[in-house]
Formats: sequence, structure tokens, C-alpha cells
Amino acid sequence: MTYGQIAGLCGNARAARIVGGIAHYGDPELPWHRVVNKTGGLASGYPGGREAHKQHLTSEGLRVDDQYKVNIEELIWSPDQL
Repeated sequence: MTYGQIAGLCGNARAARIVGGIAHYGDPELPWHRVVNKTGGLASGYPGGREAHKQHLTSEGLRVDDQYKVNIEELIWSPDQL
């Protein structure tokens, strides 16, 4: 999912930066590593930076390109897919 998607589910799609802050300072047990920006970009504020974010995703079998992006069209998830 993207930060904006989560913000939208919470009632304000324009609050993506707030969701990013919650991800950065929130419960580390939650799968925040699976959240990316609207273009598939990894978070520079991730603990350890984009390289650590990349390592976490690749350990789950995801491909991250040299620009620290995932294929958002292929991987995007939405609750309506349940």
C-alpha cells in the first residue's frame, strides 16, 4: 500500500505525510516496510535508510530497482481485493 492509501482509509487521503510519521515513529512490530510512496519509492526515513528498506523487501522476495523503487502497478494492494 501507499502512505496516501492508508491516509485515505483513515478519512483524509491528503494526510500521507502524517501516515509516514506514524510509520517512522510507530510500533516497529507492524509491517511498515510494506508501505511505499505513490510512485513505489522506498522511504529515506526508514530505520537504516532506503538501503535497509530495500533489504527488508528483497528478503521477502520483492524486486527493488536501482532507484529504490518497486513496481507499484504490479504490487499495489487495496482492501477491496479481499
